[in-house]
Amino acid sequence: MKRRSFLKHTAKRLILFMTPAWMQLTHGSQMNTQNTKTDTSKHLVTLFLCGDVMTGRGIDQVLPYPSKPNIYEPYLRDARKYVELAEKINGPIKKPISFPYIWGDALTEFERVSPDLRIINLETSVTSSNDYWKGKGINYRMHPLNIPCITAANIDGCTLANNHVLDWGYAGLKETLATLKQAHIKTAGAGSNVKEAQAPALFEIPGKGRVILFSFGDKGSGVPHNWKASENRPGVNLLDDLSMKTIRQIANQVNAVKGKNDIVVASIHWGGNWGYHIPSEHRHFVHGLIDEANVDVVHGHSSHHPKGIEIYRNKPIIYGCGDFLNDYEGIRGHEQYRGDLGLMYFVTLKALTGELVRFQLVPTQIKKFHVNHATRTDAKWLAEMLNREGQALNTQVKLNDDKIMNVQYIRGRRD
Repeated sequence: MKRRSFLKHTAKRLILFMTPAWMQLTHGSQMNTQNTKTDTSKHLVTLFLCGDVMTGRGIDQVLPYPSKPNIYEPYLRDARKYVELAEKINGPIKKPISFPYIWGDALTEFERVSPDLRIINLETSVTSSNDYWKGKGINYRMHPLNIPCITAANIDGCTLANNHVLDWGYAGLKETLATLKQAHIKTAGAGSNVKEAQAPALFEIPGKGRVILFSFGDKGSGVPHNWKASENRPGVNLLDDLSMKTIRQIANQVNAVKGKNDIVVASIHWGGNWGYHIPSEHRHFVHGLIDEANVDVVHGHSSHHPKGIEIYRNKPIIYGCGDFLNDYEGIRGHEQYRGDLGLMYFVTLKALTGELVRFQLVPTQIKKFHVNHATRTDAKWLAEMLNREGQALNTQVKLNDDKIMNVQYIRGRRD
């Protein structure tokens, strides 16, 4: 895995730590405060997770090597129109943008936190293929020569079991996988056959252990059924359903690779684009993954806005990360959900046990096709939303003076 030499941030911050579940039950304690020096301990692993990263279509058009602008949507036939829509709302974008540009203020946060692993859901095909998937309506692609925009943030892994990776056909999927591999970015969730699509990505964290990343797609997010990989057909790791049978199948896959001290992340593309409701089926499924399959982190995405967060048996569950980067700035509708706002999720775990130690969120906003720190007002809006939605999930967030949120488990609320 690539290592980094970012400068360490020197500012002192108050960090709130999650107490182990047994301490919550024995002492009734919700959180434990420790010195930030613990961050440098060899016994801790910090993951960066985020929602959909869509660098195709309009964003691809402002990068140094844009694809042909032809798209096959009901209302627009030219990807450059999405650039015009965004500029009409937020002002001109100087073209071509540099490769690091799209990450904006996220790069500052990477320097501050120095996560051991950076994982995104890459929701676009990376290809020059012109073989778009007929009848799908929306087809995202980024030119392979623009892949430095992903490596510019030292992304370690991409989950691909989503509803856009095959937008430009099997040739597009093949080129996407090859391009990411050549860029030394590991992938999970798609492959040339079902074995490859189901295979997890394995990450060695020097001196700490391994992180194992599984990627699953669910039909509720719009993944076409015929995108499911088979023995003789490329495709994605699409779940049949969210039943106990499926949980047991995943448990078998996890047990086949998980060692005693490995951390397992289950990344799931599921649910609709809008709305805060979390179906009981989703909760039962991820609880089953933790109980039966020994999953340590659930990384859910597909919703265009962040959803509620749960901590179950001291394991973090993100039901919907929200979009982290897209070209939707000029698109109207669903403004009440503030789809322009997002979150950087930093999850810190004990390397030997997978026990949650700290869970921090950094509020962001998409503007001019790059990631910006959210304003204090917008950060408060996000915190209030997460607290409202967290009431049924036994969680709350605390927003500090640096606009960083600490997620807390609240013992005693109704489940």
